[in-house]
Amino acid sequence: MKSVVIEQPGKLVIEERPLPMPSAGEVRVKVRLAGICGSDSHIYRGHNPFARYPRVIGHEFFGVIDAVGEGVDEKRLGERVSVDPVISCGQCYPCSVGKPNVCTSLVVLGVHRDGGFSEYAVVPAQNAWSIPDAIPDRHAVMVEPFTIAANVTAQAAPQEQDVALIYGAGPMGLVTVQALKGVYKVKQVIVVDRIEERLAMARRSGADWTINNGERPLADALAEAGVKPTLIVDAACHPSILQEAITLASPAARIVLMGFSSDPSQIVQQGITGKELAIFSSRLNARKFPVVIDWLAKGAIDPEKLITHTFDYQHVSDAIELFEKDQRQCCKVLLTFQN
Repeated sequence: MKSVVIEQPGKLVIEERPLPMPSAGEVRVKVRLAGICGSDSHIYRGHNPFARYPRVIGHEFFGVIDAVGEGVDEKRLGERVSVDPVISCGQCYPCSVGKPNVCTSLVVLGVHRDGGFSEYAVVPAQNAWSIPDAIPDRHAVMVEPFTIAANVTAQAAPQEQDVALIYGAGPMGLVTVQALKGVYKVKQVIVVDRIEERLAMARRSGADWTINNGERPLADALAEAGVKPTLIVDAACHPSILQEAITLASPAARIVLMGFSSDPSQIVQQGITGKELAIFSSRLNARKFPVVIDWLAKGAIDPEKLITHTFDYQHVSDAIELFEKDQRQCCKVLLTFQN
């Protein structure tokens, strides 16, 4: 089989590898589609501190089960599945309180263990989630990105009366827009970004108001409209955002951080306690695949609005380069492996 391998930072090859066999409790997935995420780019460029090389990247992927290991029901052969990349121990404290996404022994497919940019991938059977026939392949491969929004919203508990502000109209900001509007029916969702084309994508995904903070300060725009956000999601992850969010937030608001910036943020504690703000963080997803599959089945979200490009996997280098450089026209890029 062919696999996309990052041999070392900056060196990507398509390598012939032996066909893997599933061990007990595992299934082999014949991959049909995979999505490119920023973390794939970071591993390729050597900017992910968790990655070890060589590594088959890819943690957003969909396919069909074509082999099962011992203890797995053979009736699962032929099943269309989307794969949850989060592998946890099930025993540690985070796992015991429903947060396997921060398991003390966390393994993420495509980061700590070979992932889905391959013609075949072996994964734990419990991580392969069945996809209803009514959900097309192109939407099934998008389950994992939407689980990021499902994890954020599970923590922040959006209400219809919320006024939500999302920093960043990249893929993670856009899936959150769709969740807030399509699932939670939040009355006003505001998106701020500096790229007009991304703001247009936000409006297509349901944003009620978009603000280009490269043209005018966000604080001025909100003050002029008399708006105090009650729910703020940072999907842009610049160190300066947290303090601005604290300043702009309504009393009793919730703030959710999605980023992995290693640079320090300078904040004034009084702004948090004075308003009794709640600050959450969100990483990966905590068993949110069935939640998103249900959203898709009900038509509450529309992945098609985010998919902008499709490449054959043999052109993966071109696909990643496009993803990195064309932030105006490019959102989600899919790789096709086989029909």
